[in-house]
Amino acid sequence: MVHIKFFASLREQLGIDNMSFDTEFPLTIMDLIQQLQAQNDKFSLLNEGNVLVAKNQEITELSDKVQSNDEVAFFPPVTGG
Repeated sequence: MVHIKFFASLREQLGIDNMSFDTEFPLTIMDLIQQLQAQNDKFSLLNEGNVLVAKNQEITELSDKVQSNDEVAFFPPVTGG
């Protein structure tokens, strides 16, 4: 099981703030996104190049491996001024 969180505009566009996703391991974050997309096309938002991802509260890459009980969070890039 992977615990997934969505923040800011992604949360609003997807209409969900968190979910648990039962999957088989090993897999990468990109694999996880593809599995989510296969379930529902709305998750294609996660495949956009500007989406940031964190695993267990640390920014990471899409190629990073996900383990059981990991938390994966997706959020749009932060801009400042």
